[in-house]
Amino acid sequence: MNKLLLFNTLTRKKEEFKPLKANHVGLYTCGPTVYDFAHIGNLRTYIFEDVLKRTLLYNAYAVTHVMNITDVGHLVSDADEGEDKMMKALKREGLDASRESLLKLADKYTDAFKHDIAALSILPPDQWTPATKHVDEMIRLIKQIEKNGYTYQTADGLYFDTAQFKTYGAIANLQQAQLQAGARVAVNEEKKHPSDFALWIKAVGDNKNHVMVWDSPWGKWFPGWHIECSAMSMKYLGNHFDIHCGGVDHIPVHHTNEIAQNEGAIGKKTVNVWVHGEFLNVDSARMGKSEGNFITLQTVIDKGIEPIAYRYLVLSAHYRQKLSFSWDSLLAAQQGLYNLLDATAALGTQSGQVDKNYQEQFISAVNDDLNTPRALALAWEVLKDSGLTDADKRSTLSDFDRIFGLGLDKVKSVLVPPDVKLMAEQRSMLRSEKEFTQADKIRDQIEQRGFAIDDTAEGFIIKKIRKS
Repeated sequence: MNKLLLFNTLTRKKEEFKPLKANHVGLYTCGPTVYDFAHIGNLRTYIFEDVLKRTLLYNAYAVTHVMNITDVGHLVSDADEGEDKMMKALKREGLDASRESLLKLADKYTDAFKHDIAALSILPPDQWTPATKHVDEMIRLIKQIEKNGYTYQTADGLYFDTAQFKTYGAIANLQQAQLQAGARVAVNEEKKHPSDFALWIKAVGDNKNHVMVWDSPWGKWFPGWHIECSAMSMKYLGNHFDIHCGGVDHIPVHHTNEIAQNEGAIGKKTVNVWVHGEFLNVDSARMGKSEGNFITLQTVIDKGIEPIAYRYLVLSAHYRQKLSFSWDSLLAAQQGLYNLLDATAALGTQSGQVDKNYQEQFISAVNDDLNTPRALALAWEVLKDSGLTDADKRSTLSDFDRIFGLGLDKVKSVLVPPDVKLMAEQRSMLRSEKEFTQADKIRDQIEQRGFAIDDTAEGFIIKKIRKS
């Protein structure tokens, strides 16, 4: 098996992946803040993380996958400014300000998120970790950070003193001088440094009526967003684990702060490899709720496009490259997916042997930092290879689908009625006799029956017309 290479954001280079434990990987992926529906830009990140997980499984690793659900503490600004997003969502939806309402709202959007990832063939994590169910772990971790001398208190919260953590900003390639020069948040006169961030937030100002507060050594407050992932990842994966993932937007603030918290508490490295996926762009700008240009998966479905077509579109670009979204590109991806499914269905259902040559090329592609565009191209090469039997092609594509997740292993052979086959043969004969007008009439008749004809150098292929 080829070596698995992953781009480690912390070292800014591709490295051979070596798990801490033989044949076992601890994987943490930052999950949704459940104050609204996920948009397809968010979902691009989860698809890339799913490809990573499937690649680890393909490489015969056992994987323990943990994903958080943020249902408290994520303020409107990722860097500890403004109102809690969950409280703001209660107002948006006209719900009463109570714990019960907030948790019901969180359940609503958690269920919607789980529905979305299932529609995209994303494997669920082994462990879901809602933040509100892990507050005790957060308090214990903060106490350890405090004991190690990294905290101070202000009128609005308990803060991490980033100047005390000498490698702060390393993953984002930021130096303390840069952090001092430009604050990421509005000026807070009590903060010692612009980059200092909240570990535990006091219910004052925008959050004075917060309904989710807990007793703690610092007061009846609520946790900061960053401490959640630190506490939950280490609870389930240990103080030193293999891989932590997220979107590139997490690098400069959220993951920078996680590293400071982890190492501030433990005193040593806690994550071996950090992997980040790039943005989905719309009109050259990142897709996001704050940008006002977000599209949900339900919007895609309402336009008559299958969710799995979006997965195909995402696989067509490398996860570390920006992907520009348009409805035309998504429709083209859906047609590409249909073509792949139809060509696979035309092979029949008989199983053969996985072709070792193509399998070697495939694993070489995905093990090279998840090169899914090259892997997809190989699928088409398999289909066009006249030296392979249909049964071997089918088995090889099913093997590839362990990572693609496109349903190639499940697609049924196309059942073409005998009269449609006869019409197709008549059309082929007319074309050979250059009777193109008559041939086109038969083609129209075939299409009225719900089938299409693709002419190839080897002959014609009958496909079922799919609605788009």
